[in-house]
Amino acid sequence: MTGRQPAIAPTSTLICPQCGHASLEAMPVDACQYFFSCPSCGSLLKPKPGDCCVYCSYGSVPCPPIQRERANNDA
Repeated sequence: MTGRQPAIAPTSTLICPQCGHASLEAMPVDACQYFFSCPSCGSLLKPKPGDCCVYCSYGSVPCPPIQRERANNDA
């Protein structure tokens, strides 16, 4: 008997650390996004040390590759 894989969230709310602007963004399904330009203040966001992408650093949900990795580790 095999368990169902949890659904991968396709969007994440990015919160700019400079101005606090929140924007709901569609994430790449099979890649990490290293840069993101805040639509409010124009700051160029980059991942924090140890994170693979801006969604893992500033998002409400980590990127899909990390979501899959965590789901596989929990299985």
